[in-house]
Amino acid sequence: MTYVRNAWYVAAWSHELEAEKPFAITILGERIVIWRTATGGLNALEDRCVHRLAPLSLGRCEGERLRCMYHGLLFDAGGQVVEIPGQDLIPAKARVRAYAVVERHSWIWVWMGEAGAADPDLIPPAVGLDDPDYILGHGQLDYAAEARLINDNLLDFSHLTFVHAKSFGSGPQFAQTQGTITPLERGVRYERWTENSLGSSSRKSATPMDNFMAYDFLIPGVLLMTGGIFPLGTAKACGYKAPDLSTAVGGVTFTSQAVTPLGDKSARYFFSWGPHRAHGDEAVRDALMVMADQAFGEDKVMIEAQQRVIEATPEPKVMPTAHDRGLIMFNRLVEKEAARAQSAA
Repeated sequence: MTYVRNAWYVAAWSHELEAEKPFAITILGERIVIWRTATGGLNALEDRCVHRLAPLSLGRCEGERLRCMYHGLLFDAGGQVVEIPGQDLIPAKARVRAYAVVERHSWIWVWMGEAGAADPDLIPPAVGLDDPDYILGHGQLDYAAEARLINDNLLDFSHLTFVHAKSFGSGPQFAQTQGTITPLERGVRYERWTENSLGSSSRKSATPMDNFMAYDFLIPGVLLMTGGIFPLGTAKACGYKAPDLSTAVGGVTFTSQAVTPLGDKSARYFFSWGPHRAHGDEAVRDALMVMADQAFGEDKVMIEAQQRVIEATPEPKVMPTAHDRGLIMFNRLVEKEAARAQSAA
């Protein structure tokens, strides 16, 4: 499947990277080692030594440098070998690829295109665990499935009615009606009003209210979602457009989710979720995370089963429905961006 290389992929949670302890991750089939220096700087290199192809992630951090602990070759942050024990001459070709790496929103992001083209402004505006306005829990899941299948799942919320009937308590409206889809420069925006509702298990209301939810799904596969509960009649008064969340009477939450392709049929799914401080506390956060663990586990079961069926089906083809508009738009954007990068190479 096609993925954009000129994009920032989530490699890890910030707290996973201990100072001077190499961290290994595979993204788009490329083995990468990331390390945090004693002063907090971040570096990322191809995770293989040029000598005997041993993993540098088993190496030793020496300031901004990383030493392979098989035969002692020392690499600088740019990937160049600067020392070979017992050998004075260092070949110019003795180097590995260096990756651009940035820490933001409690995640470590790696740019999978050419490091010189890395643009930090293209990092999706997620909400970090340290954001003062939200009380967030977090987690991650590894999938034995293609990352795009997870992206497709997040771009078609009609599955909430069936897959998450128990966990989220999603009603029939997600399958019976469609949200509003708007194209973005590097993604799509989904918005939905549910009028005269008592809410779902994640946004309950004792009296009928209007429930709003919206998310942006951005390249390479990052979902940023919020919403809230409003007095009855708000949807109509807003012209069914996005409301001012500061006027919500309850249920304002934020979730950041990121899908990272590891190999051909493996992916890592990162997520955080919690209430705005004006609409909840740690107890609400913990309840949401219990719900999230159940719901995202339901997704994992379904998507991994889908992957097995695809693998067992000769020339598998999908039949789009009306609910596929968002994912079709996003996948076309991915193909366009990937083709643009390929033509420029």
